[in-house]
Amino acid sequence: MRSLNLVSGATGLSLARPQSDAEEAALIHGVAGGDEAAFSSLYDKYSSILFGLLLRILHSRGEAEDVLQEVFLQVWQQAHSFDASRGRAFTWLVTLARSRAIDRLRALDSRERAARRSAEGPPPQGEREEGADDAALRSERAEVVRGALAELPEEQRQVLLLAYLDGMSQSEIAAAKGQPLGTVKTRTRAGLKRLSELLRARLGEYAV
Repeated sequence: MRSLNLVSGATGLSLARPQSDAEEAALIHGVAGGDEAAFSSLYDKYSSILFGLLLRILHSRGEAEDVLQEVFLQVWQQAHSFDASRGRAFTWLVTLARSRAIDRLRALDSRERAARRSAEGPPPQGEREEGADDAALRSERAEVVRGALAELPEEQRQVLLLAYLDGMSQSEIAAAKGQPLGTVKTRTRAGLKRLSELLRARLGEYAV
């Protein structure tokens, strides 16, 4: 796992941007145009920063890793919605990450409340159905994602898991697996494209 951009003390997380506004915007627009190299560069430059932010909000490495994957999938699918006239690309990325983290906190809180109510006794019918629906939806989405990943070729699935779950850059993946960097990049691009297609087909408007 690459080092997180965390700073000790009251200030907490450091969100120093490693690129200029114009360079950031160019990467986002490249992703919007389907440029996998731009996506790879965006991931390498900002995944650690965003992971640090998510970890600070969620206080769970596992949850932060999961949400980071969702954030970059959303970037790949919705980069076209970025409008440079409305703000910086970096701010857009941070906003996506915070929004995803808050959604995850709400889901976790809902599950915790449901667990407490279950321990305390049967809740009112309406509340019980709402909690069950939320858990069922989350379980269904997780199953769809697992199914989509399972349909990817093994070499594509491996590089995506190493990138999103272990936070490894493409160079680190190439070194760890003893493969050419170009091969890792090609597999990442192909895997992301296929995963996006599978999730869009299965989840529709709820794919991101």
